[in-house]
Amino acid sequence: MAALLPYTEIPLFPLSTVLYPGGQLQLRIFEPRYLDMVRECTRAESSFGVCLILDGNEVGAPASPAAVGTLAQITDFNHRADGLLGIVTEGGGRFRVLHTRVRSDGLLRGEVALWPDEGTQQVPVEFALLQTILERLIETVGTQWRHAPRASYGDAGWLGFRLAELLPLAGDEQQHLLEMTDPIRRLAVLRDILPRFQKA
Repeated sequence: MAALLPYTEIPLFPLSTVLYPGGQLQLRIFEPRYLDMVRECTRAESSFGVCLILDGNEVGAPASPAAVGTLAQITDFNHRADGLLGIVTEGGGRFRVLHTRVRSDGLLRGEVALWPDEGTQQVPVEFALLQTILERLIETVGTQWRHAPRASYGDAGWLGFRLAELLPLAGDEQQHLLEMTDPIRRLAVLRDILPRFQKA
């Protein structure tokens, strides 16, 4: 397990997907508790936490979140055609939830311990195929990464997180990859998963 840094309290947004460090996530905001959260984060220039839902739903009663999540920084706003507020977020560092409480408006808040950054590790040559696969995925389903610097593909952490978010993985698999603290080991797990997606 990663060493934990000093803890803090943040609003939590349980979702049916995983946000990875450096990733991008677009959200529709319509529940009052989350509109208030967006206002608070914008005013304080602070982040909220995205956690995978373990039990419950995105809408309605507060859901049970996974113990490890990712900080989300709001980077842009837009007014959608359906009249709802849209936000664009970028994944920051990971955290472990220590305690949670529910505010009177239904917003979940968590006392969290922040994880240190993985740092940069060079992709070993035996994982070069994963770099090629990511390039192909970006051409089709990950267009937001088309202009990523070539050097990013050589960073094991970046490569693993981008593959994890673009491959059609189950939620528990996404969460397992998020919780791994060794970027090389994460690449090995992804390499072992890939045969599942090969065409017969």
